[in-house]
Amino acid sequence: MKPISLTNTEQKDSDKQLQARLIEQGQLPEHIAIIMDGNGRWAKSRGNLRSFGHKAGVDSVRDITEACAQMGVKYLTLYAFSTENWRRPKMEVNALMRLLASSLRKEADNLNENDIRLETIGQIDRFPDKCQRELKEVIELTKNNNRLNLCLALSYSGRWDIKEAVKRLAHRVKSGDIDPEDINDEMISCHLSTADIPDPDLIIRTSGEYRLSNFLLWQLAYSELYITETYWPDFRRKELYKAIHSFQDRERRFGKLSKAEQKKQANLHVQELTT
Repeated sequence: MKPISLTNTEQKDSDKQLQARLIEQGQLPEHIAIIMDGNGRWAKSRGNLRSFGHKAGVDSVRDITEACAQMGVKYLTLYAFSTENWRRPKMEVNALMRLLASSLRKEADNLNENDIRLETIGQIDRFPDKCQRELKEVIELTKNNNRLNLCLALSYSGRWDIKEAVKRLAHRVKSGDIDPEDINDEMISCHLSTADIPDPDLIIRTSGEYRLSNFLLWQLAYSELYITETYWPDFRRKELYKAIHSFQDRERRFGKLSKAEQKKQANLHVQELTT
């Protein structure tokens, strides 16, 4: 398979070895979702404007996307702009819009050449026309790629996502297409903006905040959480490897007993039956 090159740097042998060890020691998460937080505080700690932190964060996006593609992670969702972010100062929002448009222009061919597909979720119609055009062009350009699905959550809200799914289901009930009793978890999932994307296995939040911030509220029901104090502009692949290693060390039970507990309970039942 063609080597991935998003950062324009040759992958070091030491990094290849780190990735190989992760792959050998356990299952990789199929879908990683990241709340990219701390750009503004990172910039402020250096005496710069918040927009400087957003710009620096693009390098982290590039490095993390490249590392995920190299290891075989199939889905990467990045919380790039929430609906709450519209409340920020107009100057900062405008700077973010310009950064988004310019980044999409610069990365379009790079994503396509590396077999990475770009998708978006959220209220994209709230963005300036220029940003919408850039997004549509990159999405169209990369629609047939399948090495990694890179999903940008833009003007996204978990509550909005659920609300829109409920509306769509209500219209189907009203038209007689389905009965209210037909509605189950799977049907709700199929009406969310992430209907074609598996739920995240691992969610990472940078900057040390312990909250979900209205991100993928339905989809994260059984995701493993990893919180790091590192600000997003400093979050690079070695931090990603730590998060994946933590994920691999956990036993995902999905409400069931652990294997050890199941074995213990089975032994107790055997003893009860034989005494």
